[in-house]
Amino acid sequence: MNKKVGIKFKPSGKIYDFDCGAFVLNPGDRVIVETEQGLGFGTVTVAPVEFESKPSDRPLKKVYRMANEKDYKRRSQNIADEKSAHSYCIKCINDLVLKMNLFSVEKSFDGNKYTFFFTSEGRVDFRQLVKMLVKHLGARIEMRQVGIRNQAKMCGGIGRCGRELCCAAFLDKFEPVSIRMAKEQSLSLNPTKISGQCGRLMCCLTYEYTTYQNLKKKLPKIGKSVKTISGKGKVIRHNAICNRITVRLEGGMEVETTVNQLIKE
Repeated sequence: MNKKVGIKFKPSGKIYDFDCGAFVLNPGDRVIVETEQGLGFGTVTVAPVEFESKPSDRPLKKVYRMANEKDYKRRSQNIADEKSAHSYCIKCINDLVLKMNLFSVEKSFDGNKYTFFFTSEGRVDFRQLVKMLVKHLGARIEMRQVGIRNQAKMCGGIGRCGRELCCAAFLDKFEPVSIRMAKEQSLSLNPTKISGQCGRLMCCLTYEYTTYQNLKKKLPKIGKSVKTISGKGKVIRHNAICNRITVRLEGGMEVETTVNQLIKE
């Protein structure tokens, strides 16, 4: 029975499965693995587990070896080179007057390739920029335009809740988020209060959306006429978590009550 292990290449990156072979690995171990781009430097995130491969399954890439001191030095040098390449690319962008926001640079572990991540409102003709980078860095260059949410995920930060951004901490993919989710949870529709660091609707609006939908099925709809112990009125607000509703009576007074206290006609 083979064993697979979950490995990350970046703190906020996706977890990839690799065949750990005969290696005894634990979360936190640094390893060198085989990838489609060559050897890569990764961190064990998920402990090894047994798995049974089917003939139709694509074979997993293997853990090449444990990282050694030379690998750590190379990784440190790559990080320094990434910072240098970032500064040079910013200078070239300003010289060429390109409308693009460069926010990250990644160098492959073997040093043969640089990937430049940027955001832009439209298409960018960066052919001249690539020529300048190839001449200066002497390596293959890839320019990758990503969305504003991906930028937040890669750069990280602190949300309005005071915790690390969900996308940078644990989210593997972005789920669709709509203003309807905020309405369903009776949240303020002020964009500054329901938007994240990226300027888009906060991903956490999806977490409790289904719960609110299920709870509100048990409550009378807003606008429905009901009878309370204080008199007749119409439902104007829901407090789904507490199973309570606010009713505006015929005289204009507002009262809050539970669904169980409503008088059935």
